[in-house]
Amino acid sequence: MSGPSKKVVDVAFKASRTIDWDGMAKLLVSDEARKEFATLRRAFNEVNSQLETKFSQEPEPIDWEYYRKGIGTRLVDMYKQAYESIEIPKFQDKVTPEYKPKFDQLSVELKEAEQQSLKESERLEKEIAEVQELKTKVGTMTAEEYFEKHPELKKKFDDEIRNDNWGY
Repeated sequence: MSGPSKKVVDVAFKASRTIDWDGMAKLLVSDEARKEFATLRRAFNEVNSQLETKFSQEPEPIDWEYYRKGIGTRLVDMYKQAYESIEIPKFQDKVTPEYKPKFDQLSVELKEAEQQSLKESERLEKEIAEVQELKTKVGTMTAEEYFEKHPELKKKFDDEIRNDNWGY
């Protein structure tokens, strides 16, 4: 294998080795995201497999002498010259330059969103810890102790009881 096809297979192989599929899967939250991710991974593996099989095989060399014996030198030499003059155009990637900046921008936005999400998670974990601590304190506190710390609530309850707002 040589030229562009070898390069494509090498890049695909390296990409498949550097992708942390399990690590990315752990970051997914919803079932829908997991399904989409599984579809993406399956499609990637199919394309990668095709690249490895189709482009990794060199064509069998043509035994020109065999054909010269059966057909004749002149005709075979004509075909050989035509065959060797064929140039397969090299792939020119016109899409990547157009989408690479967009992808890079999305990657930056993704990193920023990830950082914001981590900060928000940290803040929420602290808030949950505070609420749980408060819950334990309130659970062991008597009504008198609670109203001593929150006189405005005691006044509100007293007013509601006095005004018979409880509907009994």
